[in-house]
Amino acid sequence: MFAPVHNDGTERSYIILTGLKNLFQRQLPKMPREYISRLVMDPNSRALAIVKHGYKVVAGITYRPFPHRGFIEIVFCAVSSSNQVKGYGGHLMDHFKKHIQEVYAEQKVETFLTYADNYAVGYFKKQANSHLRGFSKDVTLDRAQWAGYIKDYEGATLLQCTLVPVDYTTIRETLMKQKEWIMERIRRQSSSHIVHEGIPAFQDGQPPTMLDYKDIPGLLEAGWTAHPATQEIPANIKAPDYVRMTRALRALQAHQQSWPFRAPVNKVEVPDYYEFIKNPMDLHTMQTKLENGEYTQVSRFIQDVRVIGENCLAYNPHDSVYAKAASKLMRYFELVLLKELEEKE
Repeated sequence: MFAPVHNDGTERSYIILTGLKNLFQRQLPKMPREYISRLVMDPNSRALAIVKHGYKVVAGITYRPFPHRGFIEIVFCAVSSSNQVKGYGGHLMDHFKKHIQEVYAEQKVETFLTYADNYAVGYFKKQANSHLRGFSKDVTLDRAQWAGYIKDYEGATLLQCTLVPVDYTTIRETLMKQKEWIMERIRRQSSSHIVHEGIPAFQDGQPPTMLDYKDIPGLLEAGWTAHPATQEIPANIKAPDYVRMTRALRALQAHQQSWPFRAPVNKVEVPDYYEFIKNPMDLHTMQTKLENGEYTQVSRFIQDVRVIGENCLAYNPHDSVYAKAASKLMRYFELVLLKELEEKE
């Protein structure tokens, strides 16, 4: 049973809170016992516990709500040793997210913050793999909103989780239904789900033989042709340079942190951008310039990539998500892609 609880002076609350206190003291031995007791019993703290067989606490989360600041601080999170391999941790986090969505619906609280030690980071990473937009070390919440409100633990890592408007307790079923819906529509338009029999010529003991591609079942149906179309290279660009620039541009476009730079900045959404930035650049514009043969020298391509990062850092605050994305993308470019671009044939 999931039991929301706080110190309201009732006997039931004291029993569950005492169970939570004992659980945290056992599972978090590095935390001072008095500190755990004080925070769990604090009337300003809130908790969600999993209780079995009456009021036996087997897992729980103690948190401090700051709805006026737009976030929740997870103070303690633990599962009893005998239940840690049974999925209680993920189950608890699913219901905790739904609980916060319901309790703080009017305030629209969508952000969790928590400090985690090396052991706890592993748990929260698992939540990131199994839930939509899980816990991340990239804290995007403005520091001014949380600084001074949550305790900074030495040697711990600050993590953030941003909720999305879904029912986390049924997320697995929802994702399975979505996957099946997509696969059904793929099957209507594609034959990729059809498995053909093996080709006898490739079986053990068969002598070497020439095989016409037309005799390979499903190959033609998949759209393969003997003469695939090749992309025309602009006449004024050396072929090796064009290949390297194309490869680098695709890598940049595919990078996780390139999302703000894949298209020109929208003048309607950011009306003063082009007044401040006199030499705008983005990956879509670079794609057009490359296809039109404007990068006659690789150095011009490199310069435009760097302009993207410089523009972003010049316009946006350095602690913004855009500046962080630009810094990570530029670091990837300088450390990974630049060497290949500057190679000479």
